[in-house]
Amino acid sequence: MTVDKYASLKLENQLCFPLYAVSKEIIRRYKPSLDKLDLTYTQYITMMVMWEKKQVNVKELGEKLLLDSGTLTPVLKKLEHKGYITRERSRADERNLIVRVTDKGMALEDEALFVPKQMACSLALTKEESETLYALLHKLLAHMEENGPSAD
Repeated sequence: MTVDKYASLKLENQLCFPLYAVSKEIIRRYKPSLDKLDLTYTQYITMMVMWEKKQVNVKELGEKLLLDSGTLTPVLKKLEHKGYITRERSRADERNLIVRVTDKGMALEDEALFVPKQMACSLALTKEESETLYALLHKLLAHMEENGPSAD
Protein backbone atom coordinates (compact mmCIF):
# COMPACT_ATOMS: atom_id res chain seq x y z
CA MET A 1 0.00 0.00 0.00
CA THR A 2 1.45 3.31 -1.09
CA VAL A 3 0.77 6.43 0.95
CA ASP A 4 0.44 9.63 -1.05
CA LYS A 5 2.43 12.16 0.94
CA TYR A 6 0.79 14.93 -1.12
CA ALA A 7 -2.80 13.85 -0.39
CA SER A 8 -3.26 16.74 2.04
CA LEU A 9 -2.50 19.18 -0.79
CA LYS A 10 -5.27 17.92 -3.07
CA LEU A 11 -8.14 20.34 -3.49
CA GLU A 12 -10.66 17.53 -2.96
CA ASN A 13 -9.24 16.97 0.54
CA GLN A 14 -9.61 20.58 1.68
CA LEU A 15 -12.43 21.67 3.98
CA CYS A 16 -11.75 25.29 3.08
CA PHE A 17 -12.55 24.87 -0.60
CA PRO A 18 -16.19 23.70 -0.34
CA LEU A 19 -16.76 26.35 2.36
CA TYR A 20 -15.34 29.02 0.05
CA ALA A 21 -17.24 27.77 -3.01
CA VAL A 22 -20.58 27.45 -1.19
CA SER A 23 -20.18 30.89 0.40
CA LYS A 24 -19.47 32.43 -2.99
CA GLU A 25 -22.44 30.63 -4.57
CA ILE A 26 -24.84 31.59 -1.79
CA ILE A 27 -23.88 35.25 -2.08
CA ARG A 28 -24.31 35.01 -5.85
CA ARG A 29 -27.81 33.60 -5.31
CA TYR A 30 -28.68 36.48 -3.00
CA LYS A 31 -27.87 39.01 -5.72
CA PRO A 32 -31.19 38.99 -7.69
CA SER A 33 -33.20 39.41 -4.48
CA LEU A 34 -30.90 42.10 -3.11
CA ASP A 35 -30.88 43.93 -6.46
CA LYS A 36 -34.64 44.43 -5.96
CA LEU A 37 -33.80 46.16 -2.67
CA ASP A 38 -30.84 48.05 -4.15
CA LEU A 39 -28.50 46.45 -1.60
CA THR A 40 -25.25 44.55 -1.80
CA TYR A 41 -24.83 41.48 0.40
CA THR A 42 -22.65 43.42 2.86
CA GLN A 43 -25.21 46.23 3.01
CA TYR A 44 -27.94 43.63 3.59
CA ILE A 45 -26.21 41.97 6.54
CA THR A 46 -25.46 45.41 7.96
CA MET A 47 -29.14 46.32 7.72
CA MET A 48 -30.06 43.02 9.39
CA VAL A 49 -28.06 44.10 12.45
CA MET A 50 -29.55 47.61 12.28
CA TRP A 51 -33.12 46.27 12.14
CA GLU A 52 -32.40 44.23 15.25
CA LYS A 53 -30.37 46.76 17.25
CA LYS A 54 -31.77 50.09 15.94
CA GLN A 55 -28.63 51.84 17.24
CA VAL A 56 -25.07 50.56 17.58
CA ASN A 57 -21.56 51.94 17.63
CA VAL A 58 -19.35 51.21 14.63
CA LYS A 59 -16.92 49.06 16.62
CA GLU A 60 -19.70 46.79 17.88
CA LEU A 61 -21.22 46.61 14.39
CA GLY A 62 -17.87 45.58 12.90
CA GLU A 63 -17.44 42.89 15.55
CA LYS A 64 -20.94 41.54 14.95
CA LEU A 65 -20.38 41.39 11.16
CA LEU A 66 -16.72 40.30 11.38
CA LEU A 67 -15.77 43.31 9.23
CA ASP A 68 -12.88 45.72 9.69
CA SER A 69 -13.44 49.47 9.57
CA GLY A 70 -11.87 49.70 6.09
CA THR A 71 -14.64 47.47 4.76
CA LEU A 72 -17.45 48.75 6.95
CA THR A 73 -16.95 52.52 6.48
CA PRO A 74 -17.80 52.59 2.74
CA VAL A 75 -20.82 50.35 3.37
CA LEU A 76 -22.10 52.73 6.05
CA LYS A 77 -21.51 55.75 3.82
CA LYS A 78 -23.60 54.18 1.04
CA LEU A 79 -26.39 53.20 3.44
CA GLU A 80 -26.39 56.73 4.86
CA HIS A 81 -26.51 58.19 1.33
CA LYS A 82 -29.57 55.99 0.62
CA GLY A 83 -31.20 57.35 3.77
CA TYR A 84 -31.31 54.03 5.65
CA ILE A 85 -28.98 54.98 8.51
CA THR A 86 -27.42 58.01 10.16
CA ARG A 87 -23.93 58.24 11.61
CA GLU A 88 -22.93 60.67 14.30
CA ARG A 89 -20.26 61.05 16.95
CA SER A 90 -21.23 60.12 20.49
CA ARG A 91 -21.71 63.17 22.72
CA ALA A 92 -20.27 61.20 25.64
CA ASP A 93 -17.15 60.12 23.74
CA GLU A 94 -16.29 61.69 20.38
CA ARG A 95 -14.17 58.65 19.47
CA ASN A 96 -17.33 56.54 19.20
CA LEU A 97 -19.36 56.75 16.01
CA ILE A 98 -23.01 55.83 16.56
CA VAL A 99 -25.07 54.34 13.75
CA ARG A 100 -28.87 54.59 13.88
CA VAL A 101 -31.45 53.13 11.55
CA THR A 102 -33.85 55.68 10.06
CA ASP A 103 -37.59 55.31 9.48
CA LYS A 104 -36.80 54.70 5.81
CA GLY A 105 -34.32 52.00 6.85
CA MET A 106 -36.93 50.38 9.09
CA ALA A 107 -39.45 50.41 6.23
CA LEU A 108 -36.95 48.42 4.16
CA GLU A 109 -37.21 45.57 6.67
CA ASP A 110 -40.76 44.82 5.49
CA GLU A 111 -39.59 44.88 1.87
CA ALA A 112 -36.80 42.40 2.72
CA LEU A 113 -39.03 39.76 4.29
CA PHE A 114 -39.09 37.71 1.09
CA VAL A 115 -35.29 37.29 0.97
CA PRO A 116 -34.75 34.57 3.64
CA LYS A 117 -37.71 32.55 2.34
CA GLN A 118 -36.46 32.78 -1.23
CA MET A 119 -32.95 31.75 -0.17
CA ALA A 120 -34.20 28.83 1.90
CA CYS A 121 -36.00 27.51 -1.18
CA SER A 122 -32.81 27.64 -3.23
CA LEU A 123 -30.87 25.39 -0.83
CA ALA A 124 -31.19 21.63 -1.06
CA LEU A 125 -31.20 21.08 2.70
CA THR A 126 -33.89 19.89 5.05
CA LYS A 127 -34.70 22.02 8.09
CA GLU A 128 -32.71 19.60 10.25
CA GLU A 129 -29.70 19.68 7.90
CA SER A 130 -29.79 23.47 7.87
CA GLU A 131 -29.88 23.57 11.66
CA THR A 132 -26.96 21.12 11.89
CA LEU A 133 -24.88 23.06 9.37
CA TYR A 134 -25.68 26.33 11.17
CA ALA A 135 -24.59 24.85 14.51
CA LEU A 136 -21.37 23.44 13.07
CA LEU A 137 -20.43 26.69 11.32
CA HIS A 138 -21.07 28.71 14.48
CA LYS A 139 -19.05 26.22 16.52
CA LEU A 140 -16.17 26.66 14.07
CA LEU A 141 -16.48 30.47 14.15
CA ALA A 142 -16.58 30.52 17.96
CA HIS A 143 -13.45 28.35 18.15
CA MET A 144 -11.62 30.59 15.68
CA GLU A 145 -12.63 33.79 17.54
CA GLU A 146 -11.66 32.23 20.87
CA ASN A 147 -8.22 31.14 19.66
CA GLY A 148 -7.40 34.10 17.43
CA PRO A 149 -5.38 33.87 14.23
CA SER A 150 -3.17 30.82 13.85
CA ALA A 151 0.55 31.29 14.10
CA ASP A 152 2.63 30.97 10.96
